[in-house]
Amino acid sequence: MIQSHDDNPNPDPDPESSVPEPETKSRRRHVRRRRCLIAIGVCIFFIMLLFIILLILVLTVFKARQPRIKILSASLDGVSPRISFPVVRVELNISLNLQILVENRNHASFKHGSGQSILLYQGEQVGEVEIYPGNIPARGSTTIPSRLTLQIDKVASQVLQLVRDIISGQLAVDTQTRIPGRVTFLGFIRKHAVAISECHIVIGISQMKVRSLECKEKTKL
Repeated sequence: MIQSHDDNPNPDPDPESSVPEPETKSRRRHVRRRRCLIAIGVCIFFIMLLFIILLILVLTVFKARQPRIKILSASLDGVSPRISFPVVRVELNISLNLQILVENRNHASFKHGSGQSILLYQGEQVGEVEIYPGNIPARGSTTIPSRLTLQIDKVASQVLQLVRDIISGQLAVDTQTRIPGRVTFLGFIRKHAVAISECHIVIGISQMKVRSLECKEKTKL
């Protein structure tokens, strides 16, 4: 009787089953570690990318820029002053109308609080007016009117100099305008700023007109 024999009486064992169990665990551990390192590397990459984007935004879009303040025009209202003798008496009724341009160069709105314009003669304050609060949109501007009236009672200490100026035909005064406010980015990044304008104005007495106007603008952040 003929007995059948398998072609491969001693089949090779399964390759995976032939790998010792400790070596299999080590390989799996190595694969998991590699995947974790890749995931950590990807996270670090995106965090660095986000940091670079935020840094660029802070240095460009979110960088606080100084608001600009400029005197567009100055005009006079009133009548020519009168001087009476022998008791020196000066009748003076002069109001200075300023048109103030405030320009917001930021990519966020500029909200300004109450400001102030003051009128100075020989370094002494002789008039003032309040500038009401407001809001200037991003990359926008607004024109603020300011009317300053010279209060003659505040010129008492300089009355002789005032008489000399009136006789000479011209009167020199100075104005200072201060507008405080803040710029808010993303609803929580706040930058405070104060726009300041200082002007020297020469008034022609006979014509009751502004002869010259020289201004300097500056901003404090």
